[in-house]
Amino acid sequence: MISLEDNVGDIIGKAQRGLGIADSELATKAGVDLQTMRKLREGDVDEQALQRVAPVLDLAPGPLCELARGDWRPQRIDERGGFAQFNTRYHDMTVNAYLIWDPANRVAAVFDTGADSSEMTRFASRHKLNVQLILLTHAHPDHVADLPRLREETGADVFVPAREPVAGAEGIDEGKHFHLGNLKVDTRLTWGHSQGGMTYVVTGLARPIAIVGDSLFAGSMGGGNVSYRDALQNNLEKILTLPDDTIICPGHGPMTTVGEEKTHNPFFASKLTKQNTR
Repeated sequence: MISLEDNVGDIIGKAQRGLGIADSELATKAGVDLQTMRKLREGDVDEQALQRVAPVLDLAPGPLCELARGDWRPQRIDERGGFAQFNTRYHDMTVNAYLIWDPANRVAAVFDTGADSSEMTRFASRHKLNVQLILLTHAHPDHVADLPRLREETGADVFVPAREPVAGAEGIDEGKHFHLGNLKVDTRLTWGHSQGGMTYVVTGLARPIAIVGDSLFAGSMGGGNVSYRDALQNNLEKILTLPDDTIICPGHGPMTTVGEEKTHNPFFASKLTKQNTR
């Protein structure tokens, strides 16, 4: 199974950068010394220090400690029944792409290309799938690296968020709908990590599926490179409001579900608890 994309040090770093809090300020506000801060960033499991640091960064202490101990990872998702995940290496990282199809009539859509789409196209050929759409979550190079070859081999129409143009792809805005046989694909703008990050919500299979790109990871989220505040808010409002059994397909790391992220993701668990107690 794919490893989690982020460790606790990564999570703390993303929250610090998003909030603009330097190590010295965080250490002062949390009441820990700089050496302890450095050890936390390096993966030291100091739960007392994590309990102090988490509120300063608006992270949920329980899930943060849980991840530090290695006590949680999402349950394995059974990929049978109309969807498959593909993992390829782009420089020093693993990037995911997805294939979703209507089992009744074999029409399919690809979501992102990864670094190498050859395994995906072989899978589609072997299972006699007709790839009609290529839907891009965002235009970062690791997600569109093999677009020219994939487009040529499938002849599929290509769509990308209008805020992030890609040569040969049609720009789309939030609210665009696609039909894939008996399946429906809706679009939700979940920008913040990138300027136009798009989440595609597929319904018509046994469970809803959300292909989220780098908006959300199992136990973490993409860095708020464009806007940390908007990245958080969009994830809360447009992904984590989906039904709990919705399968989340991220651009990196393992698949997860809305229900698991609401409980175990340090960026969101405390915020959702506050909303539910109002």
